[in-house]
Order: sequence, then structure tokens, then C-alpha cells
Amino acid sequence: MAASVFTRDGGRSVAFTARAADTWPARPGTRIAGPHPTRPGRRTINGAYTCKQALWFAERLAELQVAWFEEPVSSDDLAGLRLLRDRAPAGMAISAGEYGYDLPYFRRMLEAGAVDILQADATRCGGVTGFLGAAALCEAFLVPLSSHCAPSLHLPLCCAARPAIHLEWFHDHVRIEHLLFDGAPDPVDGRLAPADDRPGFGLVFKEQDARCFENP
Repeated sequence: MAASVFTRDGGRSVAFTARAADTWPARPGTRIAGPHPTRPGRRTINGAYTCKQALWFAERLAELQVAWFEEPVSSDDLAGLRLLRDRAPAGMAISAGEYGYDLPYFRRMLEAGAVDILQADATRCGGVTGFLGAAALCEAFLVPLSSHCAPSLHLPLCCAARPAIHLEWFHDHVRIEHLLFDGAPDPVDGRLAPADDRPGFGLVFKEQDARCFENP
């Protein structure tokens, strides 16, 4: 399964890079997008490696111009993440944070200097308030912010959060959002923008379409 990365481009829109890669063997539990003709790719490991394994793998990924290495070791291993951040190839960002549920979690990660880019998921970290709190911490520590999954939810939040540079455009979530909600965004000319003519997140639940998923 390939994930696409959306890059914030000022104002109220985000621009994307998206191209599934078949140039590197995927393993269960990992995601990779890239390489792109003009933009580097990404790899998600979900904490599967030891530090030494991750360091070796980072060198191999650099050959494919992968510039995003997500959770190369466990997110709880802040020392390991810091080691990877210090020793990863030039141009490769180490990211983590999607499992954060409160602001102290993000603060510990930032104080440890464990990531080049912090991830936050509004469905886990306290909704809009928690996500914007994580954004404030990123701004204080001069660390960029990326959202995790739920693109329709994170689109307006990333446009409002000054440190936000990426929005994860994950196929499974995109499919479900379009299946169950009117107003789920689609890229237009390589851009996503919140709906100015709808209240809130611009989403309306499709009750009739969702009834087929109800338990009998």
C-alpha cells in the first residue's frame, strides 16, 4: 500500500507529491511512496528495526532518494530516534509521533531532539485542540509538523498550523471518507483546499449510504 505525501504551500492550500514505488521490496507493515521525478520518496517502518538495522537501511534508502524515514525504531526509543536523526544520510528526515495521545508525549520527543519532523494525529491526540497544541510545541522547538492519516480532518488543521509541511494522503482513508462523507476533498491541479462554502470541516455524513454497514 503506497501513501502519498502532501506538502503545505502557504495560504489555504496544500500541494502533493504522489507516486507508488516498485523499486524497493516492501515488507509487511511498511509503506513507501516515491521516488518522484522531482521530489524524494518516503518509507514507513513502524518501529520494526533496531538502531543498527535502521542505520544500515537508511543508507540503502538514500540510494533511492528517500528523504522521509518514519519510525525507523520504536517511538518509545527516544535515544534511538536521536541517534538515527544524528547519523542518517544528509537530506533524510527522521519522523515519529503518530502514536502521541497527549502534549507531554510530544514535548518529550521534541526535548530529546528525536525527530526532524513531528507527526500528530488529531484522531488520537485530542482532536483540533490537541493537534494545534502539538503545532504550538513544534513552533516553539522550531520543528516542522506533519499530520497522520484522516486527510479530510487534517486538511483545515494543516492550513491553520504554521509549522505544518505535510498532510498524509492515505488511500484507505481517502476511500472511506469519500464513501461515507459528502465534501471529502479531491486534489485540483495538484492542490487541496478547505471548502469555503461549508461549515466546520465541510463534511456531511452519508447516512443512507452508511446503513449497509450497520450490524443487524
